[in-house]
Amino acid sequence: MGLMLGIDTGGTFTDAVLIDERREVLAAAKQLTTRHDLTIGIAKAIDSLTPESLPDVVLVSLSTTLTTNSVVEGKGSPVCALLIGYDERQVQSSGLAELLGPECIVTVDGGHDATGVEATPLDEGAVRAAILNWRDKVSAFAISGTFSVRNPRHEIRVRELVHELSGKPATCGHELASSLGAPRRAATVALNARMITHVQRLIESVEAILSARGIRAPLMIVKGDGSLINAESALERPVGTVLSGPAASVLGACALSGLRDAIVADMGGTTTDIAVVRNGRPELSYDGALIGGWQPMVEAVRVYSIGLGGDSEVRFSGGQGIAIGPRRVVPLSLLASEHPEVLPALERQAHSAPNSSQLRFALRLQHDEALLGRLPEDERQAWERLADGPVDIERAAGDDRRLARALARLERKGLAIYSGFTPTDAAHVLGISSHWNTQAAVLGARIWGKQMRRLYGCGTWREDDPEGPSRQIFDLVIDGISQKLVEAGLHEQNQLAAAQADKLSRLLTEMAMEQRRDPSKPSVFSIQFAADTPVVAVGGPAASYYPEVARGLRVGLYMPRFAEVANAVGAVLGEVSQRVHLTITQPSRGTFRVFAEDGPRDFERLDAAVDHAREVASAEAVSLARRAGAATVQVDFEQYENSVSNEIDGDVFFDMRLTAIASGPPRMRGE
Repeated sequence: MGLMLGIDTGGTFTDAVLIDERREVLAAAKQLTTRHDLTIGIAKAIDSLTPESLPDVVLVSLSTTLTTNSVVEGKGSPVCALLIGYDERQVQSSGLAELLGPECIVTVDGGHDATGVEATPLDEGAVRAAILNWRDKVSAFAISGTFSVRNPRHEIRVRELVHELSGKPATCGHELASSLGAPRRAATVALNARMITHVQRLIESVEAILSARGIRAPLMIVKGDGSLINAESALERPVGTVLSGPAASVLGACALSGLRDAIVADMGGTTTDIAVVRNGRPELSYDGALIGGWQPMVEAVRVYSIGLGGDSEVRFSGGQGIAIGPRRVVPLSLLASEHPEVLPALERQAHSAPNSSQLRFALRLQHDEALLGRLPEDERQAWERLADGPVDIERAAGDDRRLARALARLERKGLAIYSGFTPTDAAHVLGISSHWNTQAAVLGARIWGKQMRRLYGCGTWREDDPEGPSRQIFDLVIDGISQKLVEAGLHEQNQLAAAQADKLSRLLTEMAMEQRRDPSKPSVFSIQFAADTPVVAVGGPAASYYPEVARGLRVGLYMPRFAEVANAVGAVLGEVSQRVHLTITQPSRGTFRVFAEDGPRDFERLDAAVDHAREVASAEAVSLARRAGAATVQVDFEQYENSVSNEIDGDVFFDMRLTAIASGPPRMRGE
């Protein structure tokens, strides 16, 4: 069959593996992700494998946490949302003002009702004016109409106008979601539009590298449900790759551990993602996974994702005291490893009075043409300044406030990133990690400890003691991971609301951790988590923290060989799978209405409506699967019928959700 090349591009590391036809890892590599130019990190990872084997590659598959991270961190490319028929209440509940900014939301007349009938004619003049106004200011357009899942004609017409007048990418809500709920659908399509340039840049980087190395194999991308799609399909619906990395890590963890029942915990630089696996398959969330406070309408592995990773910023947070994340920063140990010239500045800060600008150095993060083209002159100059290397924010705040303010705006826009003290630095101080610059980590711990004590009155460590603050941060990470594991277990039972699970998991975790820290303390409770279900811990930082987590929760722990590159392993183990959902309703007795892409269609009998829905859904699913790169396709159906039976009315049908699932292995080179 040849070899398969798996690649995972995360916020901190890019991993690559070569897998043979027995699904065994032949070679693995890990390199730093270079967000300003992804090709550098990806090329280094691939070149660290066995070069003589690369011509034998017949399939390349890619997973990424970049889309997940962009949601968690609230970063993305500029987008204009065109909302058809939305009222002010729907706009407000969508959260788009927070996501995009209120100025980027345009509402126009139009839309349909719940039966698929046009409620208001589309105001094409207003649509044209909005497109012409925004076409040079944004990377893409997001289009969402009221009840578009019942009749998408207005969305389709607006998309035609976007392509005609701007040539920019445009995504429609009905393409991404089949459920009612206009506000969530609007947020989903906006998140999708924000990710298009990120995914496009990633795909172009990988394709250029593969071409330069003579690898002619098809390129696939992992979706959030663990299935695969080709690059072209991923560009149309990048929001589907949210949780791509976590989904790949679940597949990789199961393959590497050989376990069919486990709790998979993937810790990266930005997030910790937890999934429960039963009978070798992770549970899917059909209502959308919760990611960084957002719940886009995408089918994905049921993952509990929090902004807690090795590179999460450790900060003061009001009533919480010390908090970790969700913002990702560059660890000081990594900063000094890549830029040793920052060490004298850290030495200076360690011997001076603390202030909030210390430990912050600004660096370029990513190159986004649409954002760069809209920068005012001071931000453009700051961007050019970053080409020379890290900028000391403390020094800039004293010598050039204009530069410091411009850098702060670049960071908020996602073009620049700050350094800061992180769990990775704390692990270096404690001797748990040593792969980067420990001297910078120690200096950072001393500076950060003084900031917490003198600026915020937080902490009781000795002056200039790096280990006290680092130990507290280490314990906070252990507690945070443990709580999320407990919460995932509570959610699996489907007995608690989210708020209840959060409170109960905090209490149970505190009790378990108290027993870990003081086993001699008497207690009438003995807390044990997942007695028969081990934790499989994967990801770069996992080895630093999960042994302590396992001891605290008294749970079995597996850290299989190649655990640090589990995402890249899982990237090549999925198959192509495309789902198409159609809804059938009974608007009046004896009339059964099927809602499809070409609009609603009525039938006199339910069986005729179902047959038509199966035919339409099957054809569309097969088409999508072949377009997504499936070599062969098999179609299965699922249907959920909402009906009642009583003595007076007999059988009463309300509605049905019919799903066609087209799946098959990915097409490989030569097929």
